Amino acid sequence: MANRLIHESSPYLRQHAENPVDWYPWGEEALQRARSEDKPILLSIGYSACHWCHVMEHESFEDEATANLMNDLFVSIKVDREERPDLDQVYMAAVQGMTGRGGWPMTVFLTPDGRPFYGGTYYPPTDRGGMPGFRRVLASVSDAYSNQRQSVATQADRIAEFIRQQMGLRAESSLAPGALDDAADALGAAFDMVNGGFGGAPKFPPAMALEFLLRYHHRTGSPAAIEIVVTTLQKMGTGGIYDQIGGGFHRYSVDAHWLVPHFEKMLYDNALLARTYLHAFQVTGSQFHQRIVEETLDFIRREMQDESGGFFSTQDADSEGVEGKYYVWTPQQIAEVVSADDAAILKRFYGVTDRGNFEGGNILTRPVDATETASTLDISLEHLAEVVARGQEQLLESRSRRVPPARDDKVLSGWNGLMLRTFAEAARVLGRAEDLEVAESNAAFLLDTMWRGGRLFRVYKDGETKVEGYLEDYAAVAEGLLALYQTTFDVDWFIAAQDIVRTMIELFWYEGARSFFDTARDAEALVARPRDLWDNATPSGSSLACHALLTMWALTGEAEYERLARLVLESAADLMRQHPVGFGHLLSALELYLAPPSEIAVIGDPDAEDTAKLIGPLHRQYLPNAVVALGDPADTAAAANIPLLAGRTLVDGHAAAYVCRGFVCDLPTLDPGALLEQIVPRPLSRPAEGS
Repeated sequence: MANRLIHESSPYLRQHAENPVDWYPWGEEALQRARSEDKPILLSIGYSACHWCHVMEHESFEDEATANLMNDLFVSIKVDREERPDLDQVYMAAVQGMTGRGGWPMTVFLTPDGRPFYGGTYYPPTDRGGMPGFRRVLASVSDAYSNQRQSVATQADRIAEFIRQQMGLRAESSLAPGALDDAADALGAAFDMVNGGFGGAPKFPPAMALEFLLRYHHRTGSPAAIEIVVTTLQKMGTGGIYDQIGGGFHRYSVDAHWLVPHFEKMLYDNALLARTYLHAFQVTGSQFHQRIVEETLDFIRREMQDESGGFFSTQDADSEGVEGKYYVWTPQQIAEVVSADDAAILKRFYGVTDRGNFEGGNILTRPVDATETASTLDISLEHLAEVVARGQEQLLESRSRRVPPARDDKVLSGWNGLMLRTFAEAARVLGRAEDLEVAESNAAFLLDTMWRGGRLFRVYKDGETKVEGYLEDYAAVAEGLLALYQTTFDVDWFIAAQDIVRTMIELFWYEGARSFFDTARDAEALVARPRDLWDNATPSGSSLACHALLTMWALTGEAEYERLARLVLESAADLMRQHPVGFGHLLSALELYLAPPSEIAVIGDPDAEDTAKLIGPLHRQYLPNAVVALGDPADTAAAANIPLLAGRTLVDGHAAAYVCRGFVCDLPTLDPGALLEQIVPRPLSRPAEGS
């Protein structure tokens, strides 16, 4: 018999609907039962693509004896962390404080009023490897709650205060430009010169830190910064963490050299990484970087887009109950798909052996330099490229007939905002019409479906929206719309972004704390109001908000946008300097603020050749500290809504570009070369105390 989760929209919760556990979703019904029966709450948080979440479900939640213990002793609540990041953030802080580490599945025991007093992550069914068995944990926690109530209450008070301190304010510091140099130096010291990335195993793709280093290189010309970026992108793009057949990145590598991934694919990883490769392509002109972008976006279009225009959240790591089975190849499987001659070449190219590199099979990798492979096989590079292109298509078609990994098809507005920005920028840089079509379809979906009644909703599933949005949702969607505006110059996208940013400020900014919080002012009250400046798997809501505010500031000149962004940056200045890997996105915002941004107003007929000659170089160049607006003299709507365009005119009847900083402009130019010379990076000069 199904439990209450059968009525939920979350695929992760539905996965547990047939468990013998009497699961509740988070809500007043479960909390009221815990209070009325004076039972502790067992809170289990995970997500659908989490391998160890599936393991714990099979070992414990599907086990009748374990389920009976849970049902007798606790009120059990299951939460999808992707739908409720606020709950995940608060209770993850508790688990990390109690155990020194975190992760999923997360298991937390709460008093009936929601205060945590004990917790951990994965528990095996019986004692194993120094970890207590789950049934023993259940019995011990229940006994403590029943017979040591005062100790439990004291522990709950202590942990609640710890959480409030973690979510609390940091001391403000001045925004000295030297913080960027210190951060770049710290990243250089942590760089793995052999394998790329930072630190050892497990190794996560550091997209946000690489974005900061690209900006830093752009402004300073630092050879160390670009070496870190190029080496890391090359090692990841040729390793097993990248799906060499179908495109797209897996979550992380379990080793230090990007070979064996944890096989789930997350929308946000691919949004952030494709954008980093896109920007690297702008800097280097490398066809390798361009190929990774195009293959990744093709994967998203092919497998992760709903017909409504929304992007799905994740693909699972497992297929037929085996992690990675969908992606792994044996020599025989390759030989069954392609010709004998091609098979010999492809096996050498992708590193396929009889022994394999993963549980008897082969995770495909590519050589960093194909020249040696071609030489060993005594074929030309051109012939090798032809075989690889043909083989990739044949292997992808063959793989599509395997049992695919499960897909979490809920749509999350914040993650969609990240991917919207990537598609919009890719359309601008690469000129692929299909990328622009996807971006416009996604933006229309977000505004038509997720933006309702002046509020942004977080979750869309089965034709319904639910869960009011968090700071990251508002900020990411606004950033995506602003990127799309600067690709299409359709002022409606800008107007929508401005509406969302203004609502974001109203709901999430608290002047008393001089800070954004991650939940709205009228959201459900938890143990503490979540506020996190750190980047995790996704950029923090505050760092996304800073980027959106600074872009709006550059386009409108509204001082309030600048003030709020500066206050957020000041609150994290010391943390950014000390822990740059954890603040890549906010460091990029700091660099943008200190630059400050170039404001480029192009006045001309959007369809005219002279306008295209000015816009084209701006789209192709890597200009991280520039915003671009286009005003059509025949259409006054853009100038009426975007102050940067106000008062600008054609020059002698021709399209002209005005380059401004702080709305103080150089003389207009009609020459694309002169335009690019006007926007070369300048030394940081903003006063440390801000403007």
